[in-house]
Amino acid sequence: MQFVLKTFNDLTTKELYNLMQLRNEVFIVEQNCPYQDLDRKDDDALHVMGFVNSELAAYARLLKPGMAYKEAAIGRVVVSKKHRGKNFGVALMKKAIEDSVKSFNTNVIIVSAQKYLEKFYTDLGFVSEGDGYLEDDIPHIKMRFTKS
Repeated sequence: MQFVLKTFNDLTTKELYNLMQLRNEVFIVEQNCPYQDLDRKDDDALHVMGFVNSELAAYARLLKPGMAYKEAAIGRVVVSKKHRGKNFGVALMKKAIEDSVKSFNTNVIIVSAQKYLEKFYTDLGFVSEGDGYLEDDIPHIKMRFTKS
């Protein structure tokens, strides 16, 4: 998998379409969860795209401190159904963490993780905080990564 990090303004029209399509396919259709994906944060975010050949296989959105939490955040983490089971999610998150630390000059990153993925994030070094909560009718848990 080859990763590309871009600002919103640097995304091509095709890249933007493909990442929005992937997010819609998984978060809205596959998870049967109608929610407002376009939340006005994309234009100030950094976008990590993982490609297999020229196909978008994985994506994450990096938010600078103050956009969602006091700390930096990683969200909209997604791997296409076709490319699951190949550890692309782990590779994507390692790249997203690395890019967040470097781009935002931070050692702390927050994720609002879907509860069923808590172990996935724990294995990457995230620690659960507080009680779980519903976000768009899906159980979530706030998790914190602190780079040592």
